[in-house]
Amino acid sequence: MDRRRFLTTGIEGAIGGAILSAAPGEAASPSPPSASAAPPILRTYTAEDHRRRLENIARCRRGIRTCLRKHLVANYLPAQCCYNLGEYPCRKPWDPGEYDERELDRLKEHGIQLIQVFDEWNDSLRLFGGDKYTALNPAGFRRFVEMVHRRGMKILPYASPCFLQRTDPDFRQEWSREGDNLVVGYWNMARCSPASPGWRAYVLPRLLRILDDYGADGIYLDGGYVSNARKRIHAPAKDEIVAFEETAQHDGAFADLLALVYAEVKRRGGVLKLHVDAADQPKTAGLRVYDYLWVGEGVGNADALREAVKDYPPYVVPCIDMTFAKVETDDEPYLHAIPYLQFPMLQAGRPFTGERGMIPGVSYPGGEQDFWVRRCREAWKHYQAHPNGPYTYGGWDSVPSRPEARPTHARWLARYRPLVEEGTWAWIEIGQSDLFARPLPKDVVASAFANRDLHLAVANYGRNAAEIETAEPFVPSGETTVAPATRWTLPARTLQVLRMAKTG
Repeated sequence: MDRRRFLTTGIEGAIGGAILSAAPGEAASPSPPSASAAPPILRTYTAEDHRRRLENIARCRRGIRTCLRKHLVANYLPAQCCYNLGEYPCRKPWDPGEYDERELDRLKEHGIQLIQVFDEWNDSLRLFGGDKYTALNPAGFRRFVEMVHRRGMKILPYASPCFLQRTDPDFRQEWSREGDNLVVGYWNMARCSPASPGWRAYVLPRLLRILDDYGADGIYLDGGYVSNARKRIHAPAKDEIVAFEETAQHDGAFADLLALVYAEVKRRGGVLKLHVDAADQPKTAGLRVYDYLWVGEGVGNADALREAVKDYPPYVVPCIDMTFAKVETDDEPYLHAIPYLQFPMLQAGRPFTGERGMIPGVSYPGGEQDFWVRRCREAWKHYQAHPNGPYTYGGWDSVPSRPEARPTHARWLARYRPLVEEGTWAWIEIGQSDLFARPLPKDVVASAFANRDLHLAVANYGRNAAEIETAEPFVPSGETTVAPATRWTLPARTLQVLRMAKTG
């Protein structure tokens, strides 16, 4: 959650989501099937569908000699949305109603599959009789969960396995290393040690109650932890037991705590989405602890974010933090994500007015210089000038807002979904291959997605136009009137999704 940290790269860690991963040419073992209905590849594919899929896989297996990574897509929900329920802190609790019914209808039509709600869902400052693990408006939140489910979408509420307000009456200093705090906005949070028995006994039942009491489909975990590689405070907490290997490459106690929560989420058939910090992944020595990894908070450069996370195990959900990073066009987030089997989050819900940064009686320890408070005031000024929209929807969204952000997301989602149908094999960042008639130019990256159709996602990250030539004819994905071609021009900083033309 510390958005002021510099971008750092992590090491490979947990395998995320129900995905089969292998190095090029190696086999991967399947995960247990989901309890949900069987996907089309198992239920409705005809012999001809299977023939086309197998032929396309064979073509890629023979023709691609090197690549960054290879994956089999399974149980993937790419269409995710961070939904702003309302302001918090606030003068009066949010209360879902007709606005949310209409907004959720729009999101359902958009194709959204999973809704994530952030810290405003709970009452972490105990302003209205709740706490960090209970809804600000329990009846309203249950009603909102039912609204989401009625439209066939999933919902994940925010929680943290380590963060707790230092001002919370339940907080015990022996759970946390002295000085190991995050102070930003209204948050004055201790990082409680994952190696503390007392903290574990406190937090784990409360995380389970979030899962069980509100009918949610899983949980979004905000780590609240500084990795061993970056720790500045080394004196242990008073209530801390060193039971695991703790090195720069392995955060043992944190990995164990995440794994316990992940097991309970999966026992309930749910989804766990994890954020560690900035562009980091958890250092778990291969222990699986999440389905989705959210990255981007506090990262100031979208190209650096792409390079840092491109080899992370799926599924990665990038969210470019517009407080710190700038994009040149609304298409740029998809340029960075799609070739790496990633898809950006949509921000939606109720308008982010910024009033949460100026609530009477609430302490903002950083004062006027706090970047979050400044951001809230920028949003408030924009909202007062544009009460009827276009809106900003969250702390990571642009201020002023980007009117074309939502239609752009829908347009790219329609292009991306055919690439990641259940059962697709993806070859990420192709090196040597027979799919192209000549080597790809510098700064051009291509990935192949093989199912009933064979797709290429080709990105030009350079500042000059580039020419590519495919070995076989392709057409732009989604186009029905464009003639097949083998020669393609990629303008600077653009992405092209191609589908191999059908023959015979």
